[in-house]
Amino acid sequence: EDQVTSTGQPFWSGPKRCPKPVVFDPKNPLHMEFIVSAANLRAYVFGLKGRRDTDYFVGVASKVVPPKFVPKSGVKIETDEKKAQQAAKAAPVLEPSTVQDIIKGLPVPTSLAGFRVQPHDFEKDDDSNFHMDFITAASNLRAENYDIPPADKHKSKLIAGRIIPAIATTTAMVVGLVGLEMFKLVQGHTNPELFKNGFANLALPFFAFSEPIMAPKNKYYDEEFTLWDCFTVDTAKGELTLKEFIEYFKENHKLDITMLSQGVCLLFSDFMSAVKREERLNLPMSEVVKRVSKKKIPAHVNALVLEICCDNQDGEDIEVPYVKYVLPKTKS
Repeated sequence: EDQVTSTGQPFWSGPKRCPKPVVFDPKNPLHMEFIVSAANLRAYVFGLKGRRDTDYFVGVASKVVPPKFVPKSGVKIETDEKKAQQAAKAAPVLEPSTVQDIIKGLPVPTSLAGFRVQPHDFEKDDDSNFHMDFITAASNLRAENYDIPPADKHKSKLIAGRIIPAIATTTAMVVGLVGLEMFKLVQGHTNPELFKNGFANLALPFFAFSEPIMAPKNKYYDEEFTLWDCFTVDTAKGELTLKEFIEYFKENHKLDITMLSQGVCLLFSDFMSAVKREERLNLPMSEVVKRVSKKKIPAHVNALVLEICCDNQDGEDIEVPYVKYVLPKTKS
């Protein structure tokens, strides 16, 4: 509770409440309701017969010694929303080798012959299916963590009853509106006046429609483009080296590339040291990306998105679309 931010202010202040751990007590009805309902829900998924006698669960739970919870050290919690979003985007991606190790750890299909799992269809009004028992117990345990007043099963059922129709009706309306616009695309319409943006609020109720705004157009030489356009570089005949990539744009688009980047990685620039530039010019584009980013390109990635800064034939800096560099297909 005494944690402070980088500015020295208390972290747990204002609307933020410091959570308190719940220590399991088999004599606490709420704790046992959570275990009984969760166990029965899981049993249903695997086709096992459930049971309701709490004494049985108390006997089993009393023999279980869970490991002591120890908070991870060195964990940094961002208090600024923008920094938190940036940290989330920078989260490490599973390497293909790690994914393959996970797949290898799965049981072979032949060992699962006859094995079936069945999903739950949520039904709040059936008191025998443990759905509302679990929701009530889980939400009240969470409330206990933050010193929030608990809600009984009846109140929880009322809340669940209000949520489901709201989701269903809103989703149905949105899907219907999107479907109407999809019909226009399938029919080949290109006139933007035929398409509509929809705004709706079922609580008011309010419905309004407007014509979409065309994407702003930019121009280089006599070529017009919008943010939806890109240069597509196909490597069906083989991958290009960085030098060939630069020459491709010079010969085909009369553009002199002064800077080339992929994400946050600078692959090439005029001001780059001569040694580093010469080292990269004869490498395949994918290899340049691997070396600069120090990461392998995931197997599922079919194309690289590249950003280029260019000069025209008069030596003036001009704005151009991004580049979609299609990677050659690997033989399986």
